[in-house]
Amino acid sequence: MSDADGRVLPALDTFPGLVLALTALSGELPTALVSRLPASDTYKEYAVKRLKRDNLLRTFYRNGVRGLRLTTAAKRLLVECWPDQFLPYLSGSTETNQLKSEITRRLRLHRMAEVLVTMLNADVSVLPWEKPALFSPTPPNDLTALDRPAYYSSREVKELGAQAVKVRGSRSTGVLLAGGSLFTIYNTGSGQMKWEDKAELRLKALLEMELCQARLPAQLKRTKQAAIVFASDMGQMAPLMGVGVDKRHSCFALSCEFEPFCYLPSDHHGEVILQLLCDPGEKAVLDDILQKGFQPPRPGWVIENDAIDGEAAVLFAYTCDMPRIHRFNAALEKMDWPGTLFCFDFQADAMRQVCGPGVDIQCIDFEAYERSVFLSPENN
Repeated sequence: MSDADGRVLPALDTFPGLVLALTALSGELPTALVSRLPASDTYKEYAVKRLKRDNLLRTFYRNGVRGLRLTTAAKRLLVECWPDQFLPYLSGSTETNQLKSEITRRLRLHRMAEVLVTMLNADVSVLPWEKPALFSPTPPNDLTALDRPAYYSSREVKELGAQAVKVRGSRSTGVLLAGGSLFTIYNTGSGQMKWEDKAELRLKALLEMELCQARLPAQLKRTKQAAIVFASDMGQMAPLMGVGVDKRHSCFALSCEFEPFCYLPSDHHGEVILQLLCDPGEKAVLDDILQKGFQPPRPGWVIENDAIDGEAAVLFAYTCDMPRIHRFNAALEKMDWPGTLFCFDFQADAMRQVCGPGVDIQCIDFEAYERSVFLSPENN
């Protein structure tokens, strides 16, 4: 589609169309995120320059933070061409249409966008028109179990209407559904998250009522709600677990309100682990490999364990389930017993910060694991 000035709107199934769609959904797309999108670096650079030259995309820079925003012409064309998809995001006083320049608001938009890209790269459905309207005030009559992982942003959750007012103040960026799992998603970025515990518990109650009981009971009725918090790197895991912070700091991640509560970096490492969380079968394959040479786990033992090495407990902690790691370490310290914790190599320093000296940290080579997965016959 083109306008009177000859601007051509790219199809949504192209890379330029994806950039426009993600910018529309997030309001402002961090320029650094473009490098994480699927395409060659040369083509990505060319495509973004072309979108800017065609006056569909512009750079907004303030307070040292750079992002991409849609132009007025791009908004108009997107709404004219695909009103059902983009009108909710590019009209009225919505946050993604009436953009602010305050740094705190922009950084929240950026954190929302980071999660969108991470989910997209982990093969999770993120575009609203590619998944069921799960949070519509009146859900579709034929709503059935989702056939692939799907992420619904907090803006989509708010489509519930009056019910969503109850969760105002939540730090969640959205909700991930994968098989029989339900994850509330957070993104703390490079700073410490200030939890509003009551708001998060209200969100959990709302999801229990609307999803687990009313909309997807066959898929989620017996589901124990979980959570994932993303961050710019592994550096925020220790503070979230109460290490090196004021003891009065709210360690909401350890409160067992969500189980598991996993910590993932917003990069390729996090994308791979996210795929494991969405595919219990693939995770079980890795667990089986790690269990070779050990005795079977002891269910219900006083110490969390995935295997036993003599009398020592062994924990597979590569998904960074913070409450489970905390319980494992606390039990070992209390009983003065040794234990072994397995994690990916890029997680090792963070694990050493949160575990006591009695925990032996064993590293899984991330690159070797990734090569073995993508070169296996099942993935060809």
